[in-house]
Amino acid sequence: MTTAPVPGAANSQLVAGPVGNIEVIIDTPSTPRGIALVTHPHPLFGGANTNKVAYTLARALRDLGYVALRPNFRGVGKTAGEHDNGKGETEDMLAVLAWAKQHWPELASQPVLLAGFSFGAYVQTRVALRLVEAGQPARRLILVGTAAGHVEGARQYDTGAVAADTLVIHGSKDETVPLQNVLAWAEPLELPVVVVAGADHFFHGRLQNIRDIINRAMRNEEQAA
Repeated sequence: MTTAPVPGAANSQLVAGPVGNIEVIIDTPSTPRGIALVTHPHPLFGGANTNKVAYTLARALRDLGYVALRPNFRGVGKTAGEHDNGKGETEDMLAVLAWAKQHWPELASQPVLLAGFSFGAYVQTRVALRLVEAGQPARRLILVGTAAGHVEGARQYDTGAVAADTLVIHGSKDETVPLQNVLAWAEPLELPVVVVAGADHFFHGRLQNIRDIINRAMRNEEQAA
């Protein structure tokens, strides 16, 4: 089911995916400059596309001119299927990107921007690899509270390599994914990590910090271009 998105408003769509419909919230700027995909935290621990960090990412990117798509992972809301530990979720995200490029053909040639929070950040590293393999690398990754190593809930993430221009944001007091996990993942990749002092995993009271960091990084990128 597809309806015309309303600029400036959040619209909900059902997009056909590999195992059924994928529910997507779309934030559309008045003058789109690119496509951004935003992914939410772990669905088995209450994660959904309405999560406040995912919402913050989407609105920040919309305000920068990106059509920001926030899908629900499998088994959440109206999205079909069951949790697949990142494998099926990666296929679904690629399906959403393919749909978006058909829906906004004028943006199809532009590299997409990938942003994710927690488990969603882990999924985006997988999506980024698939895009590289397809010869369509993402313009940039923005990863917040990235699931890496052994995390709360007896989960283990072998998070893959990403491009050097990836923006990694993490809280110094993250109780779910210890900061040391992310530093251990980032160090061999020579990735800088922006640490928000005092922020917990969900960035309670620190959401504006995420927006400010993204805005600075994107402005610096444009000035360097």
